[in-house]
Amino acid sequence: MNYIKTTFLLAALTALFMGMGYLLGGTSGMIMALIFAAGMNVFSWWNSDKMVLRMNGAHPVDETSAPELYALVRQLSQRAGLPMPKVYVMETDQPNAFATGRNPQHAAVAVTTGIMRALNKEELAGVLAHELSHIKHRDTLIMTITATIAGAISMLANFAMFFGGGRDSRNNPLGFIGVLLMMILAPMAAMLVQMAISRTREYAADREGAMICGHPEWLARALEKIEAAAHAIPNPRAEAHPEMAHLFIVNPLTGQGMDNLFSTHPNTENRVRALMELAREMRGAGGGADMASAPVPRKDRYSRPDDYYAGGGSRSGPWSRAGKSNPPRGPWG
Repeated sequence: MNYIKTTFLLAALTALFMGMGYLLGGTSGMIMALIFAAGMNVFSWWNSDKMVLRMNGAHPVDETSAPELYALVRQLSQRAGLPMPKVYVMETDQPNAFATGRNPQHAAVAVTTGIMRALNKEELAGVLAHELSHIKHRDTLIMTITATIAGAISMLANFAMFFGGGRDSRNNPLGFIGVLLMMILAPMAAMLVQMAISRTREYAADREGAMICGHPEWLARALEKIEAAAHAIPNPRAEAHPEMAHLFIVNPLTGQGMDNLFSTHPNTENRVRALMELAREMRGAGGGADMASAPVPRKDRYSRPDDYYAGGGSRSGPWSRAGKSNPPRGPWG
């Protein structure tokens, strides 16, 4: 049912984009919009992972530089029946994570340095399982395409006054009033559709992720911690690209200025409530298989600030000299 709803909403978003093309240029404008939308979708399908990772300043890690994180992703991937995705780390204090990639064979999971310090190993396993669920069901591709079309609709709305407001209404069936309404209503409609798609996929990923790690309460605790910190700790790169905020497990925007308009996440309290209900159902059914401890080949380069500096990490990140005297402790040290 969720996939039917998502398909319907994506079709509505594409139809909205084509409708804008029709208002700007009549039938020819609608055809151009359709061609443009198809081109954007192909570009997003092929380049979504690279684009999103670059925008968020993520850099790759492996079992040498981050053995505990890498081993945990590998173990959860095996439980989910997925190929091992690439693993990335983002240098920011804000605890958060996202997944990207056009399919499970070309996927990546990215976590912030803040989340590795804020969560224990069980909670981080819940978060990673949630992100792997997005990969398993190809939500990463759906959400990237959604963001691309929504961004294009906003772009068309900005150009509408210049290209659709002239006296000649032959290519603009509704004239100036239609253009004005389009400028105001189209971005709002696109935002609402984007929010609806995101909410649908987040609830589904919460449930599937809980099944992968075997303990819904792990993810529930993680969501509560991330939600509390995300609104207090800014993520500059996410603030600069709010159209990508829906990719994160919890809204990374602090709500400053107009950024709250891009909030596409369901209410965290509702997500936690649903997860705890699932935990009760699993206990009643005798579910909730424990995860074996992930192997740790060697000490993680992200274990402590001094180890991070020794490994060549940036001093301007979350473990800067300003916080070196009393660093936060997390599952890595």
